[in-house]
Amino acid sequence: MSIMDYNGGALIGMKGKDCVAIATDKRFGIQAQTVSLDFTKVFQINPHTYMGFPGLATDIFTVYEKIMFRKRLYELKENRKISPKALASLVSNLLYENRFSPFFVEPMIVALDEVTLEPYMCDMDLIGCVNKSDNFVVGGTSSNQLYGLCEALWEPDMEEDQLFETISQALVSACNRDAISGWGARVYIIKKDKIIVRDIKTRMD
Repeated sequence: MSIMDYNGGALIGMKGKDCVAIATDKRFGIQAQTVSLDFTKVFQINPHTYMGFPGLATDIFTVYEKIMFRKRLYELKENRKISPKALASLVSNLLYENRFSPFFVEPMIVALDEVTLEPYMCDMDLIGCVNKSDNFVVGGTSSNQLYGLCEALWEPDMEEDQLFETISQALVSACNRDAISGWGARVYIIKKDKIIVRDIKTRMD
């Protein structure tokens, strides 16, 4: 088993019309053994910026703390909120600095720009190669299943409710086909005036 698959997990980011969504399962496991059913892999960085971290659970928290430290330094120095594009560069630099003993996470950024409110999405590999997307990004142990489902279900300019339905169906269906992810899911819908968080019931076996 790859070290990236050691704790399991599945994440999706998806773009809608003037909104974006990020969804994650809630399982934390050690290989095939399930340990916890309320493990967070998605963190709020700014009011309209969220990051997801598929990968090794210990490195998730290490990388998150390092990102928050650098993000606060940036905002103190620049005297403004960090943009999603600048955040992607910051995270990419952090990962590439440690490329010879990398952190085993593949971060995903899903955001609305704080100034223009334009949707922004990207993900990266464990050494910081940024992959910007205009439709969806996926990560985790069920990423192969997620790619196929998102390709089939995603449509341009989805409204909030349709976006929620699409991202939920993709995540639940993918987790049903992956033994080390699932066990409940959480969806974040990011709009310019509010953040909607919903929990989804999934198979618990």
